[in-house]
Amino acid sequence: MSLDETDATPSADAGLPGALPDELRAELVAFRRDLHMHPELGNCEFRTTAALKARLEKAGLEPRVLPSGTGLLCDIGPWDGVTPALALRGDIDALPIPDTKTVPYRSTVADRAHACGHDVHTTVVLGAGLVLAELAREGRLRHPVRLLFQPAEEVLPGGAADAIEGGALDGVGRILALHCDPKVEVGRIGLRTGPITSACDRLEISLDGPGGHTARPHLTTDLVTATAKVITEVPALLARRVDARSGLAVTWGRVESGHACNVIPQHAELSATVRCLDLPAWRAAPDLVHAAIDEVATLHRAKSEINYIRGVPPVVNEETSTELLRDAMVARRGSYAVEDTEQSLGGEDFSWYLERVPGAMARLGVRRVGDTTRRDLHVGDFDVDEGAIEVGVELFTAAALLDGNVL
Repeated sequence: MSLDETDATPSADAGLPGALPDELRAELVAFRRDLHMHPELGNCEFRTTAALKARLEKAGLEPRVLPSGTGLLCDIGPWDGVTPALALRGDIDALPIPDTKTVPYRSTVADRAHACGHDVHTTVVLGAGLVLAELAREGRLRHPVRLLFQPAEEVLPGGAADAIEGGALDGVGRILALHCDPKVEVGRIGLRTGPITSACDRLEISLDGPGGHTARPHLTTDLVTATAKVITEVPALLARRVDARSGLAVTWGRVESGHACNVIPQHAELSATVRCLDLPAWRAAPDLVHAAIDEVATLHRAKSEINYIRGVPPVVNEETSTELLRDAMVARRGSYAVEDTEQSLGGEDFSWYLERVPGAMARLGVRRVGDTTRRDLHVGDFDVDEGAIEVGVELFTAAALLDGNVL
């Protein structure tokens, strides 16, 4: 799609509501800041859940806490028992890192921060729900919508599986989500049909051997050398055993072994992430990784114990759902507000929903206009242009109203 700025006029006959009232806009910014000041880790989001529940009930809705004790489902609009609902998902958990910003809404909890934008995702879904609830009362919402506030996205394999088990997708025909992107300017979204994130698993390895004196490595298992060979040779082996286009990569994050310079240790531990770009490679990855580690460890007379922890598959945006998001954004802000985006190597448990129903995730621009600083997620100074909240609400509201044309 051309991003010619002259083609930036929204559709005049889309039948969509106007801009957010000033009072609601201010309320949503305040709600996001309150969440930002009180971040909660996965499966511990009790305050966040209570705040969402209270606001939805104030709007006359009937939210239901998920069986896990945190997170909510809330249905809006008519449901005849047959027509599938459109689900809007927001993740509600924070990260175990300190907030290093100097702002009035800085985290008040030590070593906890909303450094991935989940406070924004949550606020957008809440705002869309409040707008849609009013439209439903006016008889303007033709199809049911489900708000899904999901806990524990940051905890592998993610809280999506628990939410699904708790009924999150019962009666749902399509699901949409968004994710903050500090590379995209506020007022715009990034879209991609097909894989938009990558698979991400966790790998824990123990290597063992008899150890001994560094003067006589030939009489021992030289465990440090064996560990070094696993670190360097396992990724190299994998690169020759899968299609290079799958992007299967093992990246080490932790290595521990030994206590003295003249003692060959008896034990070593390694931790890594395993990432890949496509589903076939992700499904084959555990067997491939096990085989490569065993092969290298055996060659160096080390005994290996491998714990391969399944994480999440790639988020694969379904075409019709992606076009629904595109149409919704164009209807609200014009085609200039939509840009193509690349596949990320990050993982996202939204992928579990897409294993069951069609859906798509958009990248929500949160970079302030004119800001040329390179910024990223999962860092202590992460922040957003809060104008992105209104953009996200407009996107989801428009998608819900247009969805009847594609379900």
